[in-house]
Amino acid sequence: MAPNVLHVVGARPNFMKVAPVIAALKRSVSVKQMLVHTGQHYDESLSKYFFEDLGLPKPDLDLGVGSAPHGIQTGRVMIALEPILERHRPDWILTVGDVNSTLAAAIVASKMGIRIAHVEAGLRSRNWEMPEEINRVLTDRLSDALFTTEHSAHENLRCEGIDEKRIHFTGNVMIDTLDRFRPRAARLKVHRRLGLDQGRYVLATLHRPRNVDDPVRLAAVLRALPQVEYECDCPVVLPVHPRTARSIRRYGLDAELNGIQVLEPLRYLEFLSLMDDAGAVLTDSGGIQEETTVLGVPCVTLRPDTERPITLTDGTNRLFDGNLNELADVVSEAFREPRCPSRPELWDGKAADRIADVILGQLATAPLQVDKETVVAPGL
Repeated sequence: MAPNVLHVVGARPNFMKVAPVIAALKRSVSVKQMLVHTGQHYDESLSKYFFEDLGLPKPDLDLGVGSAPHGIQTGRVMIALEPILERHRPDWILTVGDVNSTLAAAIVASKMGIRIAHVEAGLRSRNWEMPEEINRVLTDRLSDALFTTEHSAHENLRCEGIDEKRIHFTGNVMIDTLDRFRPRAARLKVHRRLGLDQGRYVLATLHRPRNVDDPVRLAAVLRALPQVEYECDCPVVLPVHPRTARSIRRYGLDAELNGIQVLEPLRYLEFLSLMDDAGAVLTDSGGIQEETTVLGVPCVTLRPDTERPITLTDGTNRLFDGNLNELADVVSEAFREPRCPSRPELWDGKAADRIADVILGQLATAPLQVDKETVVAPGL
């Protein structure tokens, strides 16, 4: 029987990370691959079109778990996924990123004795108010092969007692996808369609609970955006994430969007086009910090911390967690900086090939025996 790798995706960033790995594993005709979409991102504009844009195969299964509080959503994925793993018994389950689907897949696979590969392992913000931090740490504890994007992630795992043999520094699959599709995105010239001048607008994204779930905080952030327009002397463009849109409606904050250019959620290639041609980006996303680093677009991250410190030391990113009345000055300063593209080590478009090499190498050998009982270092 051909060896089997089962991939689990659930949210937009997962699609961009798994696509190059699936493509890299295809070079081995002896490996059977399955793609399971949990349906965690149930909005069609954030799910369906990403498969089309990224050239991903149609999912073999769609679990359709939809939106729910964290515990319910994680539980739904586990309940739906367990009989699938029981039926197909893959040699590896590959899970990516830090969403609820990531952790749910790791828990089910671990209890069934199925080897787990975690792409983008070891990233740590050390902010336990972020659900993603909990998902990262627990998924890494359960995983058999941990693929890291930067040296700080390797050090985090080592300090947590993870066996060095399980850790593989392979680079950043997000950049594999960016490199592959950037030429196509550039041809779209989305900024022209929107009546914008290249390099003369600020692209904003907001979706983290800290910024959009509290009505006072969300109102203050939205009120700061026209001030950003004024200080930068250019438009602010805000594609509104479904979570953010729900909060705006729930709290009656629609009037706070006056004065900025509001868009529906964009397809991946459209967003990449708009980001590449922006003068600066204001975000609370994780992956965008990495993408702007490679593109050279100045980035202001509206968070007190980041799990991707290399974007601060080697990239274009800076954090902002101060008085929102001062946000416009910080974005304006970033906006006036020259573009400065950066390529951290192994962000070379070949990360997925290195991941495939590890997985294919271990498929050719006896199952990896690892000790998952190591005590986590104090204070982590």
